[in-house]
Formats: sequence, C-alpha cells, structure tokens
Amino acid sequence: MRIASLLPAGTEIAGRLGLADRLVGVTFECDEPAGVRDRVPVVVDTALPAAGTPAEIDAVVRERAASGLPLYDLDRATLAAADPDLILTQDLCAVCALPGSSVAQAQASIGTSAQVLSLDPHRLPDVLEVISAVGTAARVPEAAAALVGELSARLDAVAAAVRGRPEPRVLVLEWTDPPFLPGHWVPDLVTAAGGIAVGAVPGGRSVATGWDALPGPFDVVLVAPCGFGLAGEQGALAQARAVLDRLPAQLPVYALDSASYVVRAGPRLVDGIEAIAAALHPGAVPEPPPGRIERIR
Repeated sequence: MRIASLLPAGTEIAGRLGLADRLVGVTFECDEPAGVRDRVPVVVDTALPAAGTPAEIDAVVRERAASGLPLYDLDRATLAAADPDLILTQDLCAVCALPGSSVAQAQASIGTSAQVLSLDPHRLPDVLEVISAVGTAARVPEAAAALVGELSARLDAVAAAVRGRPEPRVLVLEWTDPPFLPGHWVPDLVTAAGGIAVGAVPGGRSVATGWDALPGPFDVVLVAPCGFGLAGEQGALAQARAVLDRLPAQLPVYALDSASYVVRAGPRLVDGIEAIAAALHPGAVPEPPPGRIERIR
C-alpha cells in the first residue's frame, strides 16, 4: 500500500505503525520518523512566510482567511506521480494542515481513486481511535492495537503517579500575540498530567483573548505556541521570555515544544503529557529528556 500523508500527525502515526517505507508523499513539516522528508517527496508546502513574529504570522493568517486564500499549497503533479492508495488528511483546522476539501479537489483534477482517511480527533481519547483507524485503513490493525495498548499503559502510569496530589491550575498559552487559549485535546493533556486547564475549551476551538482578560486564578503557565518547537528565534522559549512581564511575577512559567508534543495529534502527545506531569508534580514521574519542556522562571 502506497500512503500519502498530508499532515504531520499522519506521518508520525504511519512511522510508529511500521509504515515508513510505504510513504510516498509527506508535508514540509513532517519530521517524524526522522529524516522522512529526505526520503519521501514533499507534496504539501506552506503559503505562510518563512519567518515572522507571532503578531505578523497571526496577521497573515487572518488576512488570507478573510480573502479566502489557502494557507497551504498542494503539489498536485507530485501527488499524482506518487499514485497513493491511501491519503491521510484532516478537516479539523485549516490553519494547522491542508484541509480535506483541497484533497477532494485534487482527487478530481488528477483522477486518483485513492482512499481518503480524514484524521479529526477532538479529544485525547479520539487520538487513540485515530491511530486504530489508520491501522485498519493501512491493513496493519495488529500494529495499531499494540501501539494503542502501549500508549494507554503509559497514560495509566501517569494517572497513577499523580493521583491524590493537589491539582495546580494551569494557564496554557497556545499563542502569545495575541494570546490564545487552547481547545481540542490540549486541555486533556493538562488533565491527564494532573492539572486543571483554566479558561480552556476541551474539544472546542482555540480562543483569542487579551492580556487584561486572561482567565484565572492560575498557579502555573505553560507557553506552547502552536507549530513551534522549544528553541529558535520564535520558539516557545523565546515567546515565553517575551511575555514574562505580562504574567504574574510569582508564578512558574514553562516553555514546551508544542510542535512535537502538544498540537500534533499523534503518539508523542503522551510524551507531552509525561513532560507536563513532571513539571506540575516534580518527583512523581521521571524527568523528560532535554528539549521537551523547560522552566524559565
């Protein structure tokens, strides 16, 4: 089976299911399994600028959305040449990845009859169901069941480790200029890690707010800017430091690699939960490897 993954979570899931050698198309963001973009043609690129401040990126997204312009470009010729049997896409968020409607248009124009599987989890349990769905569609249901079992066992271990401990109230910033409060599965990550996500919308969409309208009270701040890793000029560390003076001075502030462990609805969400649990409940769970989460105050 030849698989084209049009979102990073799909590529990550395929890799964990032992399907890396079946990938025939990926996106510009796909980095898991490691080196996949060097081996597999890139069929989705971004229409957003390569660099920019959070405010500049937000402005471009709003402008393109208002004008009906796409945020992603699909290379239809390369997708046609890849001749996939299965296409992994999504319809959950037009800002996060290529929407399924673009795939349907491409199918009509290039004449492919590939099966299209839309990966649209809203809550954390849905992510496990998505893994099972990919396994079924790719004809490796046993591998999917094994992976879901492994991830579920790790979630159970975190739950047991934090059970009975005080639950800190956590403000998660999914963007910093303007500040955004998280939705979809992100509040569930905090809950699974033994905290309470304040002002979040479990299963819903992220919501913009103002610095003078932040929900409260809260005990901890997690800065996890959507699509950004920990390091880099606009990474979570840089964005967290840039907004420190807007946050209560006495509270701990953590920066978290959101691109890998928060907004990508794949197996590494469990890594993110373990990292958050280590921050919220020191000593209850093992410390995560460097590069996932870092306290800056």
